[in-house]
Amino acid sequence: MYAQMVKTARVGVKPRDEMTEQERAFQDRVDANEKIEPKDWMPDDYRRTLIRQIGQHAHSEVVGQLPEGNWITRAPTLERKAILLAKVQDEAGRGLYLYSAAETLGVSRDELIELLHQGRMKYSSIFNYPTLTWADVGAIGWLVDGAAIMNQVHLQRTSYGPYARAMVRICKEESFHQRQGYDIMMKMAFGTPEQKAMAQDALNRFWYPSLMMFGPPDQDSVHTAQSMAWKIKVATNDELRQKFVDQTVPQIEYLGLTCPDPDIRLNEETGHYDFTPPDWSEFFAVLKGNGPCNKDRMKARITAWEDGAWVREGMLAHARKKAAATAAAE
Repeated sequence: MYAQMVKTARVGVKPRDEMTEQERAFQDRVDANEKIEPKDWMPDDYRRTLIRQIGQHAHSEVVGQLPEGNWITRAPTLERKAILLAKVQDEAGRGLYLYSAAETLGVSRDELIELLHQGRMKYSSIFNYPTLTWADVGAIGWLVDGAAIMNQVHLQRTSYGPYARAMVRICKEESFHQRQGYDIMMKMAFGTPEQKAMAQDALNRFWYPSLMMFGPPDQDSVHTAQSMAWKIKVATNDELRQKFVDQTVPQIEYLGLTCPDPDIRLNEETGHYDFTPPDWSEFFAVLKGNGPCNKDRMKARITAWEDGAWVREGMLAHARKKAAATAAAE
């Protein structure tokens, strides 16, 4: 179903005088900050936009296990292993209930995963970068999860009820992940010169990919205007990116590290930091599959899906057998 809907996706906010009576009633509910629930009437484009956003969010959680899962056996202490393992398990669980939230919109989990494997649905570009050192695990927790929670705190107020409620738990977990990452960076930044250099290197490599996580500039975002009108999003890409920079630069200074952007400065007039935008050509290249780890990430997900087929088939067979036994007993 969703695969066919994608072909007819349109962009742009429909003027109120061009809306049907149903569409105007729906928009009035959104404007009044009422939550839209699965059985409520909604425009096809609203449903399509939510499936795209929630599906990509779910995929990002699942693919996001790969860069850090690579370090579970190599974490420097048993405590660090346990913390990292808990974090990766959190990400698996979040993928599960985000897929469940998407299913309330009438799309199957299998269909979402098939779209991912076909390259027709994306996941966050940040997970196509490698984790070369232990400091990278800290940088992901601090910067990547910090950027994620900056966006997800606002999504607690999104207009679709199941998605908004899922964000409450996700934000609590994401806060733990961000603090875990910053703790790693503190240990390294205040450690030996070699450890501090490793922390600086991780910051250098993850700074701009983290800024890209909020999506393209508002003027280049094809979904922002309509998503804002429907309150699927309640803050723009550029607004969230600015908040992230304003929050993170003082943390960099506290760690005694140097921001990779040589031109960053606090603008006394605006109260915000002026910063150099990311290289958006790199962002779009990664989205097209040309990032450092795109092929590895997709190969890992497809292999896991295929290797797990026997588990899914066994569970379905057990469910059918149990249902048949229940029906016979009745």
